[in-house]
Amino acid sequence: MSQRTASRSTRIAVCSAGAAALAIAACTFGVPAKTAQTAGGTVMLQLTPAGTFKPNDGRALKPGAWRIDAASAQRVIERFKSRGKPPVIDYEHQTLKKERNGQPAPAAGWIRDLRWVEGQGLYAVAELTARARDYIKAGEYLYFSPVFEYDEATGTVLAVHMGALTNDPGISGMEPLSLVAAATAAFLPPNPPRQEPSVNPLLKALLAALGLPETTPEPAAIAALTALGPLQPLQARANVATAVCTALKLPADATPEAVTAACTTLRTAQPDTPDPARFVPIESVTALQSQIAALTARQVQADVEAQIKPALADGRLLPALETWARDLGKKDIAALTAFLTAAKPIAALAGTQTGGKAPMATASGDQQLSADELAVCSAMGLTPEAYRKAGTAMATGAAA
Repeated sequence: MSQRTASRSTRIAVCSAGAAALAIAACTFGVPAKTAQTAGGTVMLQLTPAGTFKPNDGRALKPGAWRIDAASAQRVIERFKSRGKPPVIDYEHQTLKKERNGQPAPAAGWIRDLRWVEGQGLYAVAELTARARDYIKAGEYLYFSPVFEYDEATGTVLAVHMGALTNDPGISGMEPLSLVAAATAAFLPPNPPRQEPSVNPLLKALLAALGLPETTPEPAAIAALTALGPLQPLQARANVATAVCTALKLPADATPEAVTAACTTLRTAQPDTPDPARFVPIESVTALQSQIAALTARQVQADVEAQIKPALADGRLLPALETWARDLGKKDIAALTAFLTAAKPIAALAGTQTGGKAPMATASGDQQLSADELAVCSAMGLTPEAYRKAGTAMATGAAA
C-alpha cells in the first residue's frame, strides 16, 4: 500500500477483492473560523462538492474526475454508519504518516455523522477539540482535508475514512465553507429517509433504451452512451442488425440468443454440401468453358472457310495469300470479310486456260505457265508467250 497526504508527497491505493480497483484520496477544503467556534465544538465540514470535481494539485486521475450524487452519497452514509467507530480528524494527515516518520498523531476531532446537502455536496458533522478550535481561531489552520475512498474506474466516491486540518489546498471547484456551513449540526435536521430520485420521462425512456435501471448513476449512464458512439453509427448498427436477421431468416426483433444460435448453425454446417440452387461445382464450370471455347473455334473456322473458299475460286484471293487470310479470319472475321468484299475478282484465276485439260508443251518444249504467272500476265496485259519471252530476256541479261 502506498500513501498520499494533503502535502502530495505520497499516494494511497487499495484494491477490493473481486471488484473494481479502489483508491483513497486526500483533498483539502477551507475551514471557517467562526464555524469552528460554535458551542461544544460541533461543526459542519464539507467533504466533497456535489457532482464531479477534480484535484488542483496536478495528480492524474484514471477516471478523469471524482463523482458523487444523492444516490452514491446515501451509500457512503450507510457505509459510514456501519463502521462502528468515528473516523479521526488529525493534523496534516499525520495518522497516515506516523509509521514512516515516527511522530505522534494527535486527534483534532472526530467525524460523528455524514449529511448530504443537495446541490452543495457531502458534509461531515464533526466534533473538534479545544486545541483544534484555537488553531482555527488564530488562523493557524485554514483548510480541512478529507480522505475518501473512490472507484478508480468511475471516480465515484465510496467511503469516508478520515480527515485532517491542513494548510495545503488540494482540490478545485469548492465554494467557501463560510457560505455553506454557517450552522452547527445541532440546528440541522437529521438525515432524511432515503428517497429514490425522480426521473423525468425523457431520461427514463433513454435509460430503458440503454437497458439500464432508473437508479443508474450518472457516470454509468454516460459510459453506456459513450460506448454507443454517435447517433448515425447507432442507426447504421440498427440497419445492420435488421439485415442480419433477414439473412438468417429471423424476425427483426430476434433475441441475441436466437441470432447467436443461427450463426453457430451456419458456422458448423458441412462445407461440402452446398445448395445446388445457388452454387455450381468449379469442375462443371471449367468443362462448360472448354466446350464453349471449342464450339467457338469451330464456328470461327467454318466462317473463315466460307469466306476463303469462294474467294479463291473467283480470283479475289491469291493462293499465296491463303494462309495470311486464314490467320486474319481467326483473329478478326470482320476484317477478312471487309478485305474480300473490296477485292476484285481476277478472271484468269477463276479457271484454267486449258478448260480443265492438262497443259500442253509448246514447240520449244516449255511448260504451261503456273496460275500465279497467268495472274501476272492478266494483270500486265501480256500473253503467255510474251511473258515467257520477257522472262527469257531477263534471264539472259542477268547471265551476261
